[in-house]
Amino acid sequence: MGLLDKVKTQAANASAMAKDAAQKGQAKFDAMQAKRAADVLLRNLGAVVYGQRTGRAGATAEADAERIVVSLKDHEAEHGPIDLGAEPPSD
Repeated sequence: MGLLDKVKTQAANASAMAKDAAQKGQAKFDAMQAKRAADVLLRNLGAVVYGQRTGRAGATAEADAERIVVSLKDHEAEHGPIDLGAEPPSD
């Protein structure tokens, strides 16, 4: 194998490794974005429920809660189950 062939092989290997790293990075980024979207939906649902439980719910609270639950179900269908474990409050 000549020097040029070795260089071509190394370049192809480096290119494949770079593509793999880019795909893994994109997958991680997509997962983080999906988690953020779920967190926003869960926060909004929590705000609606809190409003209902404390007598401060708006007139559309029940419809809002149903809309958010549907959005969460759609999100889970696309991205998989949402981790519902409670996080400790931050101080």
